Amino acid sequence: MIDVTGWAPRARETTEVIDAAPAAALAGALDVPPPGEELPPLWQWLHFLERPARHELGPDGHPREGRFLPPIPDRRRMFAGGRFRITEPLRVGDTVTRRDELASTAVKTGRGGEMLFVTVRQTFLRDGAEIAVEEQDLVYRSGEPAARPPAPSFEAPAVDAPWTLPMTADPVLLFRFSALTYNAHRIHYDEPYATGVEGHAGLVVHGPLLAILCLELPRRAGVRVRELSFRARRPVFAGQPFAAAGAPDGTLSIEAPGGVTAMTATFS
Repeated sequence: MIDVTGWAPRARETTEVIDAAPAAALAGALDVPPPGEELPPLWQWLHFLERPARHELGPDGHPREGRFLPPIPDRRRMFAGGRFRITEPLRVGDTVTRRDELASTAVKTGRGGEMLFVTVRQTFLRDGAEIAVEEQDLVYRSGEPAARPPAPSFEAPAVDAPWTLPMTADPVLLFRFSALTYNAHRIHYDEPYATGVEGHAGLVVHGPLLAILCLELPRRAGVRVRELSFRARRPVFAGQPFAAAGAPDGTLSIEAPGGVTAMTATFS
């Protein structure tokens, strides 16, 4: 039984000067020009990175301990979604402070047993003024992984939307995104671990990468996003063709093979 009674981590603050290099590197990985001085929404994930020592990592590649990691045994982490509200964009050269705090926790029961839902709120400050707020929803399971699902489909999805971005995330892209976000979770680069230990059907495409690809649609259309919300529904695996789809009305999604909607999002 998941029990996090008494777990109440304190808020913390980290200050960083926003450098141009990470955004240029992500733009190269996505085959697009660098974005300029303003960071596109969600590209703040390239900054304020934690860099634990190797001995601090668990068998899954994640840190064994951390301020916002719940104290539950055999912990397995999944990215579930989030929200982002922007008053002013983060800009290259800015000195920005990020304040992290635990916003909420909830234990729920699903088909695979108990799950702990954790929401972490991150407030971005420039010269003491709030410029953006992000909330990340994370899901933690305890115990044995689910049985490995059937082999994934590799049939290109049929997508009919005003905006589309067809993609296939190969292991090279997953490696580069892991490196840019300092994410050592083995499900993104170690296929025997991803399939044999975590029970996935292949290497898993990062949820944050899918969210960024959703936001590429309004960005490439010249639409400035001020607020967004996204939810991860199903995994996408390396080598699967998928597409970001969207419309000017504010709806976005990731469409995967087999008629699967892997992520939904809205923006304004």
